[in-house]
Amino acid sequence: MSDSGRATARRRWLLWAGLLAVIGLALLLVGLIVASGTLAWVEVAVAIVLLVASYALQRLARRETLYRQDRG
Repeated sequence: MSDSGRATARRRWLLWAGLLAVIGLALLLVGLIVASGTLAWVEVAVAIVLLVASYALQRLARRETLYRQDRG
């Protein structure tokens, strides 16, 4: 893959990671402040899963950039 293709893919992964993080934080706030009972725990659990997924996507995007093999 060319350098521009890698950069585009990395930006796309980081965009998805950012979206997941924002949604996860919003759900976490709603779950901790507004919701009550079982729904609150479900929202907090989903928020944590989204935040972990966001972190994983960021790691993949950065690893792809840092450890790619240069051909040339």
